[in-house]
Amino acid sequence: MTVRMSTDLARGGRWTSLRTGSREWLWQNPAVTLAERAAARPGTPFVDAGGGEECFPSVGGDPAAGLDHGDVWHRPWVGVPDDAAAQTWDGLTLRRRVRHDDEHLRVDYAVTGAPGTPFLHAVHLLLDLSTDARLHVPGTPDVVVPDHPEVGAVTRTRWPDAGGLPLDRLGPDDGTAVCAVVVSDAVEVHDGEDVLALRWGSEPGAPTSFLVWRNLGGWPAGAPYRSFGVEPMLGAATALADAAPGEAAVLGPSGRLDWWLEVRGA
Repeated sequence: MTVRMSTDLARGGRWTSLRTGSREWLWQNPAVTLAERAAARPGTPFVDAGGGEECFPSVGGDPAAGLDHGDVWHRPWVGVPDDAAAQTWDGLTLRRRVRHDDEHLRVDYAVTGAPGTPFLHAVHLLLDLSTDARLHVPGTPDVVVPDHPEVGAVTRTRWPDAGGLPLDRLGPDDGTAVCAVVVSDAVEVHDGEDVLALRWGSEPGAPTSFLVWRNLGGWPAGAPYRSFGVEPMLGAATALADAAPGEAAVLGPSGRLDWWLEVRGA
């Protein structure tokens, strides 16, 4: 099945469309305009426009300080849609190259900078799914749920459990919101007859995982809405500042680390 993506280089290189056949998978936040997104500047809070965000060189952080979702979401990228790059203030450069064919979409990433620099990179895909959608993951991989059951605590469990919430299914809004790290390099999203299959990998020794953002009307406080994210990631933590040894990707002696993401439909 044909897979196609569209991006917006002027607004952080974000993914604006991901289609398999006639199915559009990306959710767009109806409460956020492009003008609001375009007005974002370094140090301002993250603007949740939906779509797909390139979270780099961290994922989570202090939203009030403009650190949530990393340091490239508000910066214009340079290049062309299928070959573009973004540079952060700390000397790391993220390059993205996209290849399409009739069977799948492949996105190749390269991170360059000073040897020994740690980082995280997540492709934060917010998906437009029905209440019947399900996630399929091979086996029962480890799951880490930060700030659960309270802020500062960590729950360690196995797929699909997230401390009492099921990560493999959605259902109607229930007022909950949870973010979890799943130690796996593949996931399938099933929604009705449509399937979105994601697979990714990297150099030997670099940690890979994905984040699940399951927000069924539990976030943000005061004006919650529904959103659901599946985020293939190089690394295995929600925030660089909180990463334990072995959970962050680290640039080796060459000052470069490559990883890839493959998308298929069914």
